[in-house]
Amino acid sequence: MAELTSWRELPPGGRVSPATAQQPHTGGWRTGVLPQVDLSACVNCLLCWLYCPDSAVKLDGTTFAGFDLDYCKGCELCAEVCPTDAISMVEEQA
Repeated sequence: MAELTSWRELPPGGRVSPATAQQPHTGGWRTGVLPQVDLSACVNCLLCWLYCPDSAVKLDGTTFAGFDLDYCKGCELCAEVCPTDAISMVEEQA
């Protein structure tokens, strides 16, 4: 991870924009499981996207498009909130 900017060097207002914000890849902290989806069972309710604390659920507009494993930590919230059980957690292969 790049070194953080000192608070003294921040521009007035301390505004952070998505284009310049650091995106630390946190997927290396995964718990040992990762999400797997059955797209035929997915109804695009997007509860997985809403509840994901790591913004690891990818969307194509307003449609579920998969998981970004660079950020997924395997917390299992997506599988827990999925109303159709389209998401299951599987062991990560080393």
